Formats: sequence, structure tokens, C-alpha cells
Amino acid sequence: MKIFSTFLLLLLLPAFTKAQTRRQIDSLFLVLRDAPNDTVSMGVYSRLGGYYDDISVDSGLFYCNKGIAIADKLDLQLNKAEMLAFMAWPYMKTGNYPEALKVINQGFKITEDPSNQKKAGFLKKGQTVQLYRLGVIGLLHTALESLYGYVGDYEKQLAAARESIPYVEAAGDIFNLAGLYPDIGDCYLKLNMPDTALYYQKKSLDYYPMLNFEERKFEGSTYTSIGMIYEKMGKIDLARENYVKAIEISMLHDNPRHTGMACLQLAYLYDSLNNKDSVFKYANKALQAFSSGGYKKEVAIAYRLISDYYLEKENNDSSFAYLRRATVLDDSLGKIEKAKLQEFRVAAFNQQLLLQQQEQERIEKEAQLKTVAIAALILVFGTIGFLLYRNNRQKQKANQLLQEKNNQIAKAFADLQATQKQLVQSEKMASLGELTAGIAHEIQNPLNFVNNFSDVNKELIDELKEELATGNLQLATEIADDIQQNEAKINHHGKRADAIVKGMLQHSRTSTGEKEATDINKLADEYLRLAYQGMRAKDKDFNTDIKTEFDEPIGNINVIPQDIGRVLLNLYNNAFYAVNEKAKQQAAGYKPEVGVTTKKTDGRIEISVTDNGNGIPQNIVDKIFQPFFTTKPTGSGTGLGLSLSYDIVKAHGGEIKVETKEGEGTKFIVVLPA
Repeated sequence: MKIFSTFLLLLLLPAFTKAQTRRQIDSLFLVLRDAPNDTVSMGVYSRLGGYYDDISVDSGLFYCNKGIAIADKLDLQLNKAEMLAFMAWPYMKTGNYPEALKVINQGFKITEDPSNQKKAGFLKKGQTVQLYRLGVIGLLHTALESLYGYVGDYEKQLAAARESIPYVEAAGDIFNLAGLYPDIGDCYLKLNMPDTALYYQKKSLDYYPMLNFEERKFEGSTYTSIGMIYEKMGKIDLARENYVKAIEISMLHDNPRHTGMACLQLAYLYDSLNNKDSVFKYANKALQAFSSGGYKKEVAIAYRLISDYYLEKENNDSSFAYLRRATVLDDSLGKIEKAKLQEFRVAAFNQQLLLQQQEQERIEKEAQLKTVAIAALILVFGTIGFLLYRNNRQKQKANQLLQEKNNQIAKAFADLQATQKQLVQSEKMASLGELTAGIAHEIQNPLNFVNNFSDVNKELIDELKEELATGNLQLATEIADDIQQNEAKINHHGKRADAIVKGMLQHSRTSTGEKEATDINKLADEYLRLAYQGMRAKDKDFNTDIKTEFDEPIGNINVIPQDIGRVLLNLYNNAFYAVNEKAKQQAAGYKPEVGVTTKKTDGRIEISVTDNGNGIPQNIVDKIFQPFFTTKPTGSGTGLGLSLSYDIVKAHGGEIKVETKEGEGTKFIVVLPA
């Protein structure tokens, strides 16, 4: 409990100075030292890996690797994917683009594997595994768009950033949103669209006040980008103002990389204004910042600026010394960066080639299957044709008899179709009867209120007349007030009954066959209530526990509400029938229970209806969706309910499944496209 309290205090402690940031990191190490379990240690390593991103790339990679080792040990794959995303940025910033692409692809592979969907730990308070997974996917897309930016492919960077935003917004990840919009702004600046770039940079500033101090370490880079935009627009004072603000904020948050980048931009600005002393001042500040973070490429840039300064001052020895340092770094880094960039391009090309090859193999396999299927059909129809030809020759004398038989079969088939239509209509009327019973019970309560208050008002009116006759105006006024209140209640419950009737008629009206946006949770809940009331109308002693679990983010989906309502009503009636039959057997300790659950997964909506009845025997499970098959006693069912439900769900592009265990209960699952 002591460790948990320390960690919670660390998360919530507001900090406004660099010293406080240092204390936050020290506190993380303290939590790490006293961690009660591996899950807490992994979470701290993950936070340290993200924190050291711009401070020390080696430290960032070190802590991410430590966290990944624990995630593999505990099989917390989604946490591993998050830390792989964190590792991508240190690789990018040191020019190791192939390794950055590798860890990003590893992360995507983990999130796409269905077996890893719930493998996560160390979640924030109130955060679900589903939301965490969306956040990890958004983080991986963000890493990918950053990688495209580093290699100069700004069109792909924009596309990847836009693909990331829906995931990040769905996960409620403010930190990543604050980082995404500046990247989009930088893209537009590179594409020479400064006005659009400025819009996105300023948009990111709306998110930073929502973050805690530790999470605002990239805020300074946004002001640097805004300064670059103003400089491109020729607004020098605004540019200088934003560069200075970027330096102050980045130093406050102990971010050497963005401190150095802001100093470099300010040095370039002063160079354009021919203010050489200021160039020297900010180039030295940039050199100090980059050196502390290990950013060699940026160090070389600072060396060149300082070399140019000494050259202007005719201090050739110092100028040559700094130029030599810059040249040595440029030569070594240039070769490495070119090699890594080429390696990245080869890796990206090979990945694209592999995807194309897999697609080609799939097409070829489908073509082979089609060829085999066509050949098989030709063989089958050829064989049938041969047999028919031979039989026709052998049975020419029986043609007339065969024709008569065919006529009889056709007539029988027509009769069967007519009978089937009647039975289907009968099933629909039975469903309507269930709805009617439910509606009757739903409106009975408000009608009782209306009748009761009307009777009371009659008595009060008689009393009012008596009091008026005796001249007792005070008591008459009180009685009038009571009548007025009762009239208000009558009006309220009358409108309530009217709303129930209108709502139920809306759901029970004849289907138009057209899909419309429907709140599936509300539909499931309304038909559940109607089915229960209908069952109670038929059997006054019927009673059962009902448990519902509706996934609120589902929202509206396009279905034919009347048809899906019939499906749900049928499943509810079957569930109530099952638990009622088991209850009649008077099993010791048995408590009837029916459950309804909705959830959204991978672009699909699942509606589950469960009961703890007697279940379905395994030898007839495969028959329950066949027309006219029923397990109910003769006269209690047509055997068309599940068959019609199956057809309706299939027509919606979905499927209906059943899971059952004899003696324990049954679960029907309706799957619809979202």
C-alpha cells in the first residue's frame, strides 16, 4: 500500500520547474527500487524509455529493452508493442531508419494478432484493454509518420499522420494528439504551405494545457516550428519571440534536443540579420545542449556556425579547429546516414515486394481453385448429361408417365410453398401476439394511474361542491388544488401511455425492407422488456433474473429494425421458455437467469442471449436452424422461429451461432457488420 501511494502521488503531483522534473524522475527510480511486482517495474521502465527520448537516446533504448524483457516474461504483448513504438524515435534520431522501421512493424504485428487483444497490464485508472490497444496502434502510426518525416517523404508522412488521428482520439490520448499536429504542420511547411502549417501548430497548443508537467516536454518544439513559419513569412520579430519562448520552455522541461534546435534556429535568424555575436552566443548554447544529449549530427551543425563566426573575426586557428571537428563528424555521419537510409529504402521496398508477392500468390491460388471447381462442374454436368441421355433412350416409353409424375410433384411443391407461407405468417402473427402482450403490460401501469386519479377526482369534486355550498372557501380551495395536482398526474401518465404505444407501434409496424440507423442497445432493451411482459402475460407465476451488459460506444448501426427486433424477440422467448421449463422441474437450488450482452469488436457487433435452462442435446444442435424443426411439444411451436431468424441475420450480412451444454444452458450469438 505504501508503494502504491507513492506511485499515485508521483502521477498526480503538479510540477512547474526543472528541479521538480528531476524529482519526478528520482521518484520513478524510487518506485522501481521498491516495486512490489514485475508489472509495476515494467510500467516504470516504459515511462523512463519515453521520458529519455529527447534527453539521452541510449538511455531511452536501454529502459525500453528492460521493459520489453519483463513484458515477454509476463506475456503482456500490448505493453511490448507500446515500448517498441517508443524505441523507434531514438533509432530515427540517430539515423538508424531500418531498425526504426523494424520495431514499428513488430509492434503492428503484435496489435493485429487476435491472440494478443487482451494481453496488457499496468493500465491507467478507468482505462480498458480495448482503449489501451487503440492508443498503442495510434502510437505506432505516429512513429511511422515521424519516420517518413525523417527520410523526407512528406506525402506519406501526412497520410500516416491522418491514419493515426482516429485511433489516438478514440483512445483519448491527449499527449499523442499534442505531438501529431505539429508533425502535420511541419509537413505543410516543407510543402511550402505556411498558412496551413501555422494552423496545425497552433492547434497543438490547445492540448498542452491538458497535460501534466512531465508530458509537456515537447511543447518547446511547437514554438520553434511556429518561429520557422513566421520567419518564412518575413515576420522576423514574431519569429524571434517564438524561438526565445521555445528555448525557455525546452530548458524548463530539461529537453536538450529541442533546446538545441531552438538555439540553432535563432542563430540562423541572427545570421540573416548579420548579428554575428548573437549567432556565436546561440550556436554555443546549441552545442552544449546537443552534446549533453549525444546528437552528433546536430553537434556538427553547431560546429560549422561557430567556425563561420571565428572566420568572420579573422581567428583562423579557432575557425579551422571547429571546421575540422564538423568535417570529421559530417564525413562519418554522412556515410552512416547514407548507408542507413539506403538500408531503410531496401527494407521498405522488400516489405512492399513481399506484400505484392503474397497478394499475387493469393490471386493465383484463387484462380487454381476456380479452375478446379470449373473442371469439377464440367465433369459432374457431363456425367449427368450422359446419364440423362442414356436413361432417355432407355425409357422413351415412360415419358408420358414421367410427365404425369412431374405434374404431381409440381402441384405438391406448390402446395408445400403455400403451406410454408401460411406457417411463416403464423409465426409472424405469434411474434405480433408476443408484442401485443408486452405492450398491454407496459401501458397497464400508467392506465391504472389514470383510472385511480380519475376516481379520486370524482370524490374530490363532490367534496368541493359540499364545501362551496357551506361557504368554506379555504377548504374548497385546498380541494381544488388537490384536483389540479391529480389532473396533472393524469395528464403525465396519459402521455406516458401514449409514448409507449407510439414507440411500440414504431417497432411492430410492417418492415419497409430498408435499413436505417438504429440504436441497437435501445432496440435490444425494448424487445427484452416486451418479451418478458409477454411471458408474464401467459404465465403469472413466471419469474427470472435478467442481466444486461450493453456496450455504450456501439452507437447506431444500419439495420432493418423490425426484422432484427423479430430475431431478438424470438431468442428472448426461447430463453424465457427454457428457464421456465427447468424451473417447473423444481430442481434444488435452481434460480432462472437470462442475460443479454452487446459489444463491438473488429468492425462487428455481437448480441449474445444466454440462459441457464436445460440446454440443447448435442445430437440435435445442427438441426435447430432447419425449417419446421422444434424441440417444443406439439402445438407449442411452428419450428420456424430460428429458421426465420437465421434468414434475417444472413440477409443483413451477419451470422447467428449457438453454444450450448446439456443441462447447463444455451447461448445464442448474433453477429452483424458494424
